[in-house]
Amino acid sequence: MRFTIHALGTRGDTQPYLALARELQAQGHEPLLIAPAQFAEAAHAEGVAFAALPAEFLTLLDSSEVKDVIGKSGTGFGAGFRLIKHYRHLMRDLLDAEWRAAQAFRPEAIIFHPKALGAPHIAASMGVPHFLASPLPGFTPTSAFPAPILPFASLGPLNRISHALMIHGGNFIFRKTLRQWRTETLGLPGRGKPAPLSGTLYAYSPHVVPKPSDWGADVAVTGYWFLDTEDWQPDAELASFLDAGEPPVYVGFGSMPGIDPERLSQIVIEGLRMAGKRGLLATAGGALCQIENSRDIHFISGAPHDRLFPLVHATLHHGGAGTIGAALRAGKPTAICPFLGDQPFWARRVVDLGVGPKPISKNKMSAADFASAFVAMDDKSMRTKAELIGQAIQHENGLASAIRFIEETMTRDN
Repeated sequence: MRFTIHALGTRGDTQPYLALARELQAQGHEPLLIAPAQFAEAAHAEGVAFAALPAEFLTLLDSSEVKDVIGKSGTGFGAGFRLIKHYRHLMRDLLDAEWRAAQAFRPEAIIFHPKALGAPHIAASMGVPHFLASPLPGFTPTSAFPAPILPFASLGPLNRISHALMIHGGNFIFRKTLRQWRTETLGLPGRGKPAPLSGTLYAYSPHVVPKPSDWGADVAVTGYWFLDTEDWQPDAELASFLDAGEPPVYVGFGSMPGIDPERLSQIVIEGLRMAGKRGLLATAGGALCQIENSRDIHFISGAPHDRLFPLVHATLHHGGAGTIGAALRAGKPTAICPFLGDQPFWARRVVDLGVGPKPISKNKMSAADFASAFVAMDDKSMRTKAELIGQAIQHENGLASAIRFIEETMTRDN
């Protein structure tokens, strides 16, 4: 079968969909990954067909305006809402690029990230099935927990209705652009709705967030979609550092942009030294910057989490869904300093599971806060729980489960 896979966002948003495309191809299907232009090289390396969305979507993350929003906003819904105005002018170009790629490929079904707002409308225009695929919950109403972008562990009887924020938020915010695009490009009624979903896939482990009892058979919690690497090895300097002492604590903040990278790096290093820990700091994304390697501190630009995390003592990061999955699969305690969006939700899950300490506030963090988190991750009970969850995740095959769900759904519907 021919699939277009529409992904929009940072590396953490896109990498699982590249993994899905690679596995679909390995099983005899024909996938096309439609994603920001920055991921063309990664797709080519995996032998996956690729169509580029405008690079400006990711480039904007490094702008001073967006950095200012992230630096001054809270970590939940407010931060994400304030970012939207900076992306509004890009939406039509993104929608048109999605449509051109799909129209040229003529898929038999569409799989899409929630941020790829055009995909359901393209599916309606083409008359093909479409599957929502998300690395986080929030797009299927449940009374088990509120929408993950809200800064609350529970809203009680309002939990279920709160998911409307994520289900309908993007279409509401960009409704004018979407209506014009539907009419002018797709030939659909401006105010019409996309066709009902064929199914929904959540690409995280049910051991981390169990499937709620009020979700039906049309929803699958598949397990993580890991893009594992086979040929990475530490370079000589990193290998020497790892061999020189106790396993270090990994500290990195993924694709989060730098607000004051030098200050954050200094605070992290001071916290490591207060806790008596060696540290491995990843500078990719810009939240941290390289100061100077030393006997107990080593900087890297980045490394594949699936190969690196088994080599470290524990991890501290921003709480992106993919980084959470990699850290937990490695069986390591993980501390979170959330920046925005769903990251506080994952921080709460880590605490609830007993595999990490309380989250660190990005607006009030100090060296003492980092030191406390580093020391907390020595707790034997926490480490045992992390090891057990790691073993459970290692026995899952989220990609195989996702593809089986898609194939069975399409066979049944046909």
